[in-house]
Amino acid sequence: MQTEHEHKPSLLDGWNSPPNIVTYTRIVLVLVFLGLDIAAGPQGSHSVGMRWAAAILFIIAASTDKLDGWMARKYNQVTELGKLMDPIADKLLTCSTLIVASAFGEVFWWVTILFLIREIGITVMRFFVIDTGGKVIAADKAGKYKTLCQCIGLGMLLVPARTFIANTTALNVYTFITNFLIYVALFLCLYSGAMYVYRVVKARRGSLTV
Repeated sequence: MQTEHEHKPSLLDGWNSPPNIVTYTRIVLVLVFLGLDIAAGPQGSHSVGMRWAAAILFIIAASTDKLDGWMARKYNQVTELGKLMDPIADKLLTCSTLIVASAFGEVFWWVTILFLIREIGITVMRFFVIDTGGKVIAADKAGKYKTLCQCIGLGMLLVPARTFIANTTALNVYTFITNFLIYVALFLCLYSGAMYVYRVVKARRGSLTV
């Protein structure tokens, strides 16, 4: 007879599956991106080439955001390690970008702090729900639009626009669109976070009354 311990999957089961390898690659890309972004300085003041490289790496990492999760579901390779590392890779990319941008004076600190509070709080709650045997609640449309606006806005922020936009008016329009997308992402971030908390609480109360 198998014991309960033998039935419980290990954290390292499937550590070398293709979806997990994609996740590891994204984390490495984030670390390289961070090094380039910091070395480039505010708006590429130390090195425009490094700023361009950082922007390109960010776009690549953001574009592969859902690839590992899609692969895991499609090929039935969902692992405990993957469930742990995938959201960490996602938040590491966006949150680290915001922190560096605020340190460079490119994004207000209060904007970054609100993003961090929501992202860390929802991630902790999501793990708590999984750990206590609850059903994982998928992100709603607001959360998906938040991710889209956030990645486009931060990608535009990272691109050294002054290197190819000489006209002041055009540059101001570019900056306005960039900031607008980041603020829309912040609104959707807080809204989707509040809705996620509401749905978790509602689901918990429903389970208690069954």
